[in-house]
Amino acid sequence: MVWIAVATGLVLTAASAMIYGRNRRARQLAFIKTYPFHPALKAKLNAKYPQLSEEQTHLVFRALRDYFWMCNKAKRKLVAMPSQVVDDAWHEFILFTRAYQAFCGKALGRFLHHTPTEAMKTPTLAQDGIKRAWRLACARERLNPNDPGKLPLIFGIDALLEIPDGFVYVPNCRDPSSPGYGSGYCAGHIGCAGGCTGDSGAADAERGFFDGLFDGFNCGSDCGGGCGGD
Repeated sequence: MVWIAVATGLVLTAASAMIYGRNRRARQLAFIKTYPFHPALKAKLNAKYPQLSEEQTHLVFRALRDYFWMCNKAKRKLVAMPSQVVDDAWHEFILFTRAYQAFCGKALGRFLHHTPTEAMKTPTLAQDGIKRAWRLACARERLNPNDPGKLPLIFGIDALLEIPDGFVYVPNCRDPSSPGYGSGYCAGHIGCAGGCTGDSGAADAERGFFDGLFDGFNCGSDCGGGCGGD
């Protein structure tokens, strides 16, 4: 009878830990969604990009929220940053050191370090970090990563805002009628390599990664810069 009590206790402990983890993740995501970026931070970004309207600046910080959401979902796996303007907003945020450190603690449970910007190796060759960013960005907007129909905001914002030296991605480089065909980076080649997970080739181990958003999507292995947090 003792071993039954012990086993029951272990099961209840594991269940409690799981529930606590889910509740903590929900609190973190809610915090990211409602976090009020300081007006001074937006002023810093506008000083670098004076051509941006107030609405466009708001869009940049919306994409930055998306990136932090993606990093939260990825846990400690590298998520590349596919946008130059969002990367600049992130960098300005980091310079508000105390505010950024406090944000990271509540949003991610750890400090998210910044790594230098880099693009995809070639227009059709993506590293794991950018693949993960693509699949998470598609999950964020409930898009099929192999055939999204449009670019997720964080992948499309540089072109949308005509950011100098920004990263330009093409939704479907296989279709000559697709906007931007023949130029930019081919998002259609990032796709799903080795399953719809956060790490190519580790589908089963990462099964909770996208909360089942891609169930039923056909993620073939023939699909296929930014900077990212660690």
